[in-house]
Amino acid sequence: MPNALITLTTDFGHSDHFVGTMKGVIVGIAPKARIVDITHGVQPYNVAEAAFEIAQAWKYFPKGAIHVVVVDPGVGSDRRPILVQAGGQYFIAPDNGVLSMIYDAGPHKVRIISNPKFKLSNVSRTFHGRDVFAPAAAHLAAGAKPAAFGKLVADHARLVTLQPARLTKHAWRGIVLKVDRFGNLITNFDIAHFAALKTRPFEMRAGEACIHRLALHYAETAIGELFVIVGSSGYLEIGANQASAAAQLGCGAGAPVELEIYYT
Repeated sequence: MPNALITLTTDFGHSDHFVGTMKGVIVGIAPKARIVDITHGVQPYNVAEAAFEIAQAWKYFPKGAIHVVVVDPGVGSDRRPILVQAGGQYFIAPDNGVLSMIYDAGPHKVRIISNPKFKLSNVSRTFHGRDVFAPAAAHLAAGAKPAAFGKLVADHARLVTLQPARLTKHAWRGIVLKVDRFGNLITNFDIAHFAALKTRPFEMRAGEACIHRLALHYAETAIGELFVIVGSSGYLEIGANQASAAAQLGCGAGAPVELEIYYT
């Protein structure tokens, strides 16, 4: 893959050497690779948030892009490193469900990264981003064939929490997938599955609040007012005009959210 493009999504932040070290490993193996940072601000250990982040970004990259996703609370355990082919792109990550939304998007192939040729010679128990995932991505960028990495598997992990659970005929319980920089609470309610919200009365409950308003844009609401809006991802978000909904409600990633749509 001449001039291959590799993206990085992690919970490593920017205060340590981790991200820079991964980039050093990549360019040492594939010096012509281009590297794009999607985010390194995933909440530590939050696999669901990382799943959301990569699911929003990957479709805007060209065919052949290689996406490395490292949010890995099971590092050093027997969880497997995997290489996934989906949508004409590649994904390298721990097998902990972080690619669940990629699997849901369409057909995919999942391989175990078992060939030691594509790892560093000394693999630590605490930094597989450097020792396993970065070199695997770099070798793929340098021309290694996916089949050389390891066998295909069908028992890859999925996150069950990414889909809302039905409570009654017209009520569901979901979660907050992410709190963005502005304090908006991005839920796992996909408007494609809850389109009735646009025409029917509803109640969304989060923290101690019950919200009944669906806004088309922020400017139509009062400053500080809580409301529900369809975000750019297509998921329902709880926002507050020029304020942090997360701070007002005391909610963060993983917090429960309930939605009820009224038909009478």
